[in-house]
Amino acid sequence: MDQLSGYIDTIVFASEETGFTVARLKTPKQSDLITVVGSMPGISPGETLHCRGIWKHHARHGRQFEVQNFELTAPVDILGIQKYLESGMVKGVGPVYAKRIVETFGVKTLEIIDKHPHRLTEVSGIGAKRIKKIEDCWSEQKSIRNVMIFLQTHQVRPSFAQKIFKKYGEESIEKVKENPYVLAKEIYGVGFKTADELAQNLGVTKDSPLRIKAGIEHVLWELSNDGNVCYLKEAFIPEAEKILEVDGSLIAEQIGTLEMEGHIIEDTLDGKPHIWIRPLYNAEWGVARELQRIYEAPCKIRTVTLDKAVDWAQETHRIRFAKEQKKAIEESLEEKIHIVTGGPGTGKSTITRAILSITSKVTDKITLAAPTGRAAKRMSEITGRKAFTIHSLLEFDFNGGGFKRNRDNPLTSRLIIIDEASMIDTLLMYSLLKAVPDETRLIFIGDIDQLPSVGAGNVLKDMIYSETLPVTRLKWIFRQGKGSRIIANAHRINAGYFPETEHEQGSDFVFFNVESPDEILGKIIQLIEHHIPEKFPFNAIDDIQVLSPMKKGIIGTDNLNHALQQKLNPQSLHLVRMGRHFNIHDKVMQIRNNYDKKVYNGDVGRITAINMEEQELTVTFDGKDVQYDFCDIDELMLAYAVSIHKYQGSECPCVIIPVHTSHFKLLFRNLLYTGITRGKKLVILLGTKKALAIAVKTDNVKTRYTGLQYFLEDSLSKQGQENPISS
Repeated sequence: MDQLSGYIDTIVFASEETGFTVARLKTPKQSDLITVVGSMPGISPGETLHCRGIWKHHARHGRQFEVQNFELTAPVDILGIQKYLESGMVKGVGPVYAKRIVETFGVKTLEIIDKHPHRLTEVSGIGAKRIKKIEDCWSEQKSIRNVMIFLQTHQVRPSFAQKIFKKYGEESIEKVKENPYVLAKEIYGVGFKTADELAQNLGVTKDSPLRIKAGIEHVLWELSNDGNVCYLKEAFIPEAEKILEVDGSLIAEQIGTLEMEGHIIEDTLDGKPHIWIRPLYNAEWGVARELQRIYEAPCKIRTVTLDKAVDWAQETHRIRFAKEQKKAIEESLEEKIHIVTGGPGTGKSTITRAILSITSKVTDKITLAAPTGRAAKRMSEITGRKAFTIHSLLEFDFNGGGFKRNRDNPLTSRLIIIDEASMIDTLLMYSLLKAVPDETRLIFIGDIDQLPSVGAGNVLKDMIYSETLPVTRLKWIFRQGKGSRIIANAHRINAGYFPETEHEQGSDFVFFNVESPDEILGKIIQLIEHHIPEKFPFNAIDDIQVLSPMKKGIIGTDNLNHALQQKLNPQSLHLVRMGRHFNIHDKVMQIRNNYDKKVYNGDVGRITAINMEEQELTVTFDGKDVQYDFCDIDELMLAYAVSIHKYQGSECPCVIIPVHTSHFKLLFRNLLYTGITRGKKLVILLGTKKALAIAVKTDNVKTRYTGLQYFLEDSLSKQGQENPISS
């Protein structure tokens, strides 16, 4: 193998998952930059790279050096040192100060920062405050480097080092050695596979009880990511065997141990044993208990004469309610808990406004809420009243964790209306219900034919199917403007009928028959860049949303985002982290709940600043600026194209959906129905009629294992009993 040394000029590409990196290297003997490729996780511009490998010729990219193994050292020449400081590795030092520091201290720069940081006052513009920041960051970087070296020694990607250090500080290495599986639980982005590789490199055997117990909990949480609150025990053991590669008898033994330790729960549903991870069992049982508590307690809202109240609302709103709408309004004014479910255009908004106008005459303690910021904003626009997200309504407790609003500190509302209730998962529903006072009336509004919640559970559907709570199903379509086909086709699809796809001038529902994924991609770009803005007053980034069923492939969200970013927001200077490029003005989505920042899974915003000196990125969500350290931006993804599941509860003036047989695994009726109902003014489908027909016909949605329906059905026999599992 040949040897090559030089300083890293730029990182062209870096994959967080594989560590595969493409970089440009400046060597002392050559004026041109050399392209080096290979597994080189954790390298940074300016560092000196010593590598061994072979020269190859790439048909498209030319001559490259393929790295087999490498070592990193601190940069030794002035250009390398300046590149290193410019890269944003040290907070408080950006390109301007990097140049000044290097001009002042030359090749001794890093030694000065490390051993004599007070001398930085010799550099123009650097004062005590900035020196302290540089000193703290330099010290932290040295500690992170130690963690990185430790992880790299045990074949773990060092991209996690900063997060691990942020969580555990100087105890990082000891914590990891003590129980490497804790990383999968406590560090976002570190999965069981990574923790397991580390554990095995540290000497933990495959059949170790520590490993099997951690694996069982991991598999249960992974199944919860697919929507399962619990899992059939006999089906669970084969699932765990696939992951852990040990005999099922060892898994069964450790299930028993975990149950004795109280980490998992076994219970019987429909005569068959199921297992839960403890927090989800507590939550599911708790939802049933809290619903019963609220339903059986007397309401403190003064009663009204129903027929007179409905007549008054009709006169006030200048509308004539249909029979099922009257029933929904009357039951909502009479029952302690009421569920209203129906598709788009069936009058849910009209019913909500009527309930509010009547109830506001007898109490002003009314609260409106929805699971997402966008759903809450839409609810506010429909009702003219402030609506909260459920998270903000419950007030997160930053000191103790959890929510401030709970049994001991309940909400003060007499009426709570929750919109988009199909999106609420089990854990969030439990938190909400615990904060609802006994005397409060509770109304849930949602569409159970849409996709269920992203989180575990099928709460609204289970509540309805249990037949223990009053429900009004809205079936008649009222809102259907002249020439509008979005609502009509959504209902056709939901009923299992093929949508009307014939082109009509000015129609708000358009289908383009496009055969190949490459052609679909090209057509999407043409539509967004030219055709749609020429005919409609839509902003190409803010008012048009591409929704794709899958992540991978030519028309998956990953590739669509890359292509749309290049076309809609191309920039030469961008932040590259973990193989992803972020530009100022990029449309991004938050992909996990972050209570500290008060941003939640599914929130969409725009990048408004990238500060290389402070290693911070700023995203504006609905007028609110949120700062991210560079090590935390794996919580963000580009959002020019997102999955239909991620976009639940949101709406956009224009929605574009590729429908192709390459996505056959995810061509489901409720997925297509949910996607179409996200579009307010224009819906465009691109693909084949064959794929569209598959989606319309495929109604065998994957089963979610949940226990709520059974717990609700059984709640009357459990009346007066204490929860057998403490919560």
